[in-house]
Amino acid sequence: MQTHVGKKPESRKKAKGKAESGKGKNRKKRRVEPISKDLHRLYEDAVQSPGEHIKFFDRVYELANGRLPKSLKEDFCGTALMSTDWVRTRPDNVAVGVDLDEPTLEWALVNNVSTLDLEQRRRLTLHHKDVRKVHEPKVDIVAALNFSYFEFKTRDELRGYLENARRSLNPGGLLILDMFGGWEAQMEVTDRTRNVGYTYAWEQTKFDPVTHITQFHIHFKFHGGGGIHKAFEYNWRLWSIPEVRELLEEAGFGSVQVYWEEIDPDTDEGSGEFVLVTEAENIPGWIAMLVAS
Repeated sequence: MQTHVGKKPESRKKAKGKAESGKGKNRKKRRVEPISKDLHRLYEDAVQSPGEHIKFFDRVYELANGRLPKSLKEDFCGTALMSTDWVRTRPDNVAVGVDLDEPTLEWALVNNVSTLDLEQRRRLTLHHKDVRKVHEPKVDIVAALNFSYFEFKTRDELRGYLENARRSLNPGGLLILDMFGGWEAQMEVTDRTRNVGYTYAWEQTKFDPVTHITQFHIHFKFHGGGGIHKAFEYNWRLWSIPEVRELLEEAGFGSVQVYWEEIDPDTDEGSGEFVLVTEAENIPGWIAMLVAS
């Protein structure tokens, strides 16, 4: 069963944060409420940046096809935040969201889709189905973000998903996948980010070097007291870029490009900007986008 609600941060600039500076030992702490105590809303605030990803989609698609994309299929869509923002972006944009977790899709309808006007809602369709079973209507872009496809633990399972994604695309269409890695991805570590009202923690609790099976948890700690321990849990296979590129080629894709997240020299964290590369420096933690056509 696939349950894709919360995921790993989409950018290292959100994966790790710096502690607040200038705190004197006699300074009185201010109690700050989180934006929400709803775990889905917390997840969206802590992890997702749909606007930045839509800009990336537009850029790589226009480079490949000379025009902007119109249709998006968001696999493992969860709360459908990306799909909701997609139909808002342009008046002719159409989105299809697919996820196997029905309660999360119901939350999406009440909390995200409901914010659209009637005309925008007509351009957004959500499916409570396995992402390997939906390939109509054809779209310009299929996106599987937040590493959700890491739940497929064998080559056959992942290849089957990639083959269905290819069947979902219009001529000239692109499949966009994100990936993470580096030696920190094979360590039992916890990254914490302090946000307004809460601290977000991404904890890796297991890594098996024989199978590359790894386990993660997301926790939220409220600054006013309390929190949500193990808000989300993931049991994934840590795939490598060469493995996924080979499987994309086996699934029928003709070209696979790697876009690497640049490091901000001032913070030594990911900048959120992605550049096309053919090789990269080995660093403790990295984020990349694979663009397959």
